Amino acid sequence: MQLRNREFLLFLFSGGLAALVNIFSRSIFSFFLDFKTSIFYAYILGMITAYILSRRIVFFSKNNLFKSFFYFALVNFLAIIQTYYISIWTKEIILPYIGINQFMELIAHSTGVIFPVFTSYFGHKYISFK
Repeated sequence: MQLRNREFLLFLFSGGLAALVNIFSRSIFSFFLDFKTSIFYAYILGMITAYILSRRIVFFSKNNLFKSFFYFALVNFLAIIQTYYISIWTKEIILPYIGINQFMELIAHSTGVIFPVFTSYFGHKYISFK
């Protein structure tokens, strides 16, 4: 049981670093692109970061690089849908409803990035890096 806890903590650590890449790059992309498009491009950078870290420090996969990345991207397809819609709903519906007007994009995107942690963990553990 302790090994699984360690693995999940390493997953959270690597995912946290990837989330920082995602959120930081989205804030940069937002200078040049609209919020919705920025989410997509930032997610790609975060996903690549997450793949490299997950493969090297979490799951230690011996699977073929291209095969494991294909499955990693497939699992992340579900996660990007979650991230995208949760970010948009948070920015356009939830935050205005509760009266938050400052840092809306940062709060909304951070909420969207955090949401798929558990679905991604199990997807990567049992599909991407099995």
